[in-house]
Amino acid sequence: MPDLIDDLVGIAPGDRLDLLRAARPTARQDAQTSYDALITAPADLLRASRTERIALGYWVTALSTADALAAHYRALLAETDPTVLAAIDAALPDAVTIGPTGSYPPGPLSIEDETGLHWRTPDTLRGRLGPRLAAALEHAHLLTYRPRDASPDRLQELLDAGWSADGVVTVSQLVAFTHFQLRVIAGLRALKEAN
Repeated sequence: MPDLIDDLVGIAPGDRLDLLRAARPTARQDAQTSYDALITAPADLLRASRTERIALGYWVTALSTADALAAHYRALLAETDPTVLAAIDAALPDAVTIGPTGSYPPGPLSIEDETGLHWRTPDTLRGRLGPRLAAALEHAHLLTYRPRDASPDRLQELLDAGWSADGVVTVSQLVAFTHFQLRVIAGLRALKEAN
């Protein structure tokens, strides 16, 4: 069974990292099963279409400047919906920034508050993508760069854009899972380079 993380890191059967991952077979299998369920499974239109799911994966990885994983999601989106891909590619230069930023609730951590980009979907992009995907991209940007600013009001924006409650959960799962992929790939690459 193909394993996306192994492929992107360049893990060959029997090498040191393969043996390391084999020591945690459930974690390895669950990562691939989650990818299959969240990205490649048939669309559940009440939650998120395949295009929306792949677009979110591409958006988060491109925002994170994770070249290999972004290229993977970009290729999937090119096959699925080149129009959405072109719209996202056009939006990325104004959306990529640094983080994390945002504000903590008042208290001792407030000393670490930092102002950052509050990216909102430009009207032209909203017109090309529709309100659902536009709102999901905004939410993914928030969770990627300003997770401290996540709030019930921001979740309400997804509902107002036409996402169901289950869809809001799916959007958040997609963003969280993509960040998980990024961390695992970065860690495995660091181990590979250390050898």
